[in-house]
Amino acid sequence: MRLSELSERSGVSTATIKYYLRERLLPAGVRISATQAEYDESHLRRLRLVRALLQVGRLPVATAREVLAHVDDESLGLTIRLGAALWALPHGPAPDEDAPETATARAEVAAMLTELGWSTAKELGELSPAHRSLVGSVATLIRLGYPCDGEYLVEQARVMRRVAVRDLDSMEEFPTEGEQVEAAVASAVLYEPLLASLRRLAQAEEAAQRYGL
Repeated sequence: MRLSELSERSGVSTATIKYYLRERLLPAGVRISATQAEYDESHLRRLRLVRALLQVGRLPVATAREVLAHVDDESLGLTIRLGAALWALPHGPAPDEDAPETATARAEVAAMLTELGWSTAKELGELSPAHRSLVGSVATLIRLGYPCDGEYLVEQARVMRRVAVRDLDSMEEFPTEGEQVEAAVASAVLYEPLLASLRRLAQAEEAAQRYGL
């Protein structure tokens, strides 16, 4: 398809598509003349992902470019490729190492990983931005006096593991590894707000069932 058709089918203006091309967020099309190129379904998929990263995830262009570079890195195995792309996404703040609650939080997270048998997560430890962010979140809860002991962490982690299983099941429906990683990154950006909204709806529903309206 030509640029105009790509714009029409994606709902993205030609000027914006050209900007994405210049910023290396969108792969170049196949050149058919000095001034024209052909695009295909992979460009439509990539445009959806770019819009998710920039508009929903609100990533800076440089961060989005880094994420997409990992998505496209065929030299990596699927697990590392997916992990690198997800690690490049924004995470919560790292723990304050000067805060006395941080050591307690780190111990709680380590105990949780041991109980769950999440050996890979435990081995990666502080290398993982998600792990660092989790420690920081737990430390903040402890500092502010909100409950967040090991039992609570394990319970919530098991819920998230079921979500992860569903995510990867959906990812595996795509035929190529590149498409699978694209789908996983899009899921991380688009479905986290959905999960947060579902939690709030569930809390409201549970409150109504317990206490009435």
